[in-house]
Amino acid sequence: MAATPKRKISHARKNNRRSHYHAIVPTLTVCPNCKSKMLPHNACLKCGKYKDKVVLPL
Repeated sequence: MAATPKRKISHARKNNRRSHYHAIVPTLTVCPNCKSKMLPHNACLKCGKYKDKVVLPL
C-alpha cells in the first residue's frame, strides 16, 4: 500500500511551494553589429556574428 497524507494540504501551503513555478522574461541585449535584440553570450540570429566574428553561416 502506498503512503497517504493524514491531512489536507491548505491552499496557502500548496501555493507557497509552487511560488517558483512562474515564467521569467529572458534578458536581451542589443547586437553591436545589426542592432537587433539577442540573448547575451550567444551568437546573433540575424547577422550570425559573435564578438565580431561570423560563427553562423546565413
